[in-house]
Amino acid sequence: MRPNSQSIKHRSSHTTEREFGGTLGATCIPIFLPLTVLYLISVSRSPEASVLQWPPVLPPTNYLWDPVAPVLLLGWMALHIFIYLLPFGKVSEGLVLRDGTRLKYPINGFHALCISVVLLMLLLWLGAPLGYLFELLLPLAVCAVGLSFLLSFYLYIRSFWAPRHALALGGNTGNPLYDFFIGRELNPRIGNFDLKYFCELRPGLIGWVVINFGMLMKEVELRDSPSLAMILVNSFQLLYVSDALWNEEAVLTTMDIVHDGFGFMLVFGDLAWVPFTYSLQAAFLVVHPQSLSALGATTIIALNGIGYYIFRKSNSQKNQFRRDPTHSSVSKLETIATATGKRLLVSGWWGLVRHPNYLGDLLMALAWSLPCGFSHLLPYFYVVYFTILLIHREARDERQCRTKYGLAWDTYCRRVPYRIFPYLY
Repeated sequence: MRPNSQSIKHRSSHTTEREFGGTLGATCIPIFLPLTVLYLISVSRSPEASVLQWPPVLPPTNYLWDPVAPVLLLGWMALHIFIYLLPFGKVSEGLVLRDGTRLKYPINGFHALCISVVLLMLLLWLGAPLGYLFELLLPLAVCAVGLSFLLSFYLYIRSFWAPRHALALGGNTGNPLYDFFIGRELNPRIGNFDLKYFCELRPGLIGWVVINFGMLMKEVELRDSPSLAMILVNSFQLLYVSDALWNEEAVLTTMDIVHDGFGFMLVFGDLAWVPFTYSLQAAFLVVHPQSLSALGATTIIALNGIGYYIFRKSNSQKNQFRRDPTHSSVSKLETIATATGKRLLVSGWWGLVRHPNYLGDLLMALAWSLPCGFSHLLPYFYVVYFTILLIHREARDERQCRTKYGLAWDTYCRRVPYRIFPYLY
């Protein structure tokens, strides 16, 4: 099989802008992030749970492999591919692509979550040892990392048969290491099966919920009942995942789908980073149980509620404005006109800060960590990482919007000076 003439033509036309530290970052990140995942899981299981311990906690090699792990992982992927292809749920169109077309996407992610929960309850009723997921965390993470590399290599190779207009603007630099990391093809598909869209919200995000439940069942095995801290962590994160999948259609306008190519960065993030680092609080609580007072639990629930309210209301306002700016809920909001024909919101939630949804996200992240107490840093890894991620994402968005909207964006920034935290940043 030979690359077509279009793919030969686009070899001579490369983008030059590079993010994430360029070639150096693209070389180091695929090495150090998988090691970080394995290290954090190992630390969460150790008695000290110290991320600053030296020498670092390293698991015995026999802890890294279990023949059950690849069977579970591949079975999980197959289940969600099957659900994705089922003919239920509505079908939505994405944004207009550079060639003027629109791709169609099945909106059935919430169905996938519900089916997964039903299957999980069935396994529980049948007496399946769901707590064994605690022992399988490291082997499953190793398999997820391996699958991430295999899928990323496949995506990189197949991109050379893609037409020029199908490549991501930032993933065609001509540098193999960088393009492998960032992703060359924007929307790689096998028939109607969209690989990026599938991985974005399905196996990893729902897998995170399953891992959390496995940690809860492990705590039941050890202590006869789940702790309040474990119940809060499971409940908060289930709400977050449910919200994402209930509002699945909104992902079609996000940076990941619209701008970024599908390479190692997103593949690894979706399949390995999300399920195995976002579940660290639950894994930590298995070995390091925490007690919560009624006042403490109430305060944490209130914080998560406030964060969720800001997150959901701001996202809903943005999505409604994008769908129908004449709708009664957004028609009276103040806007700024741009040369592209689009308008920028400068009132409502989006007049408070430029990314109110990020503010809500970070408040929820803190609420997920607080049930783990203050004796260890590890449960707060997610808060620290997510703060860095969102600040970096905001900076990327800032550059793209300034390029896209020009003077209108400068006007917007003067009207809405704060990026994420009101009166702070």
